Amino acid sequence: AYLPAEQLGLSGVLAAVTAGLILGRKSPTLLGASSRLSGGAVWDFVVFVINGLVFVLIGLQLPGVLEALAERPVAEVALAAVAVSLTAVLVRIAWVFPATYLPRLLIPGVAARDPSPPWQPVAVISWAGLRGVVSLAAALALPLETASGAPFPARNLIVFLTFVVILVTLVGQGLTLPWLLRRLGLADDGVVEREVTLARREAARAALDRLDGLTAEAWVPAADASALREQYGHRLDHVPESLDPADEDHDHVGAHRRLRREVLAAERQAVVALRDTGQISDEAMHRVERDLDLAEGRTGE
Repeated sequence: AYLPAEQLGLSGVLAAVTAGLILGRKSPTLLGASSRLSGGAVWDFVVFVINGLVFVLIGLQLPGVLEALAERPVAEVALAAVAVSLTAVLVRIAWVFPATYLPRLLIPGVAARDPSPPWQPVAVISWAGLRGVVSLAAALALPLETASGAPFPARNLIVFLTFVVILVTLVGQGLTLPWLLRRLGLADDGVVEREVTLARREAARAALDRLDGLTAEAWVPAADASALREQYGHRLDHVPESLDPADEDHDHVGAHRRLRREVLAAERQAVVALRDTGQISDEAMHRVERDLDLAEGRTGE
């Protein structure tokens, strides 16, 4: 996405971000389970490395940028840094509130489907406009020279101001976010956990419905279908109806998860013992260990 956009005279950074958003949305249907499992770990590491490299790169360029800015008055550069940083912070605040409430005021259907939230979460979102790698990449993507061969105008100033905005938002806004959350009395409302519970429950029901539809197929072994139906029924029974820790159903699910972890620990010890006594190889142990790790990960969710 980056190179074609650059060849067309467009923003390669924005093209790459757009492609990432589209692929992220479509990945559940484009990728298989094994690709997602391995890709998730790989991309977490890649993103971590790229984040670090970009900030290392700006650190390497900063001395040269500061040297090039030495010819400008310090007061002028400082004033520009303050002005741009304040603009970046205030524009987000001025945009988030109208963008949140105006559609709900002007379009009744939006308000009916998604009522207006309290102002406190909106205030947190407006304050959480932290800048980072994308801003740096956009600044560093500016060419060193124009088509005529002349230095790109104010490139060093743009890179410096971008660095200042990132520093102000990451350090200033980032460090004050916990204080703001406490000040506004906000805490985790459990929305995501409720959505996860809903998704698991509906997924299990969809699997059972599909099993019912496949039972009449000639290629479906009756014993396997019965075993799968029992498995999904058991899974559905152990999806908590409530997230309240004091709820009896929640306690039952917690006990089931603890029991499952104890059994998996016994399996793992047995496999390691086989490896230690030379009855299986490291490769065989790691393959079984992966299955156990995935099962334990599902149990802990």
